[in-house]
Amino acid sequence: MSSMEKMWISFGSMGSLFLAMLFMFFVKTKFNNRFLKAIFGLIAYILLFIGFITMIYIIFNPTKA
Repeated sequence: MSSMEKMWISFGSMGSLFLAMLFMFFVKTKFNNRFLKAIFGLIAYILLFIGFITMIYIIFNPTKA
């Protein structure tokens, strides 16, 4: 995998972590409906897990110079 591909994967990972943060913010502050809280909380945790796993992949899989 080239360095540019890893760069784009890391950008996607940071984006998913940012979306997880936004979803959790809205779950904690804006939603009153328990069903919406559960759905958006689940989406946030899935995005957090995906972002974490892809960041671990990027960190521990160095590119070849």
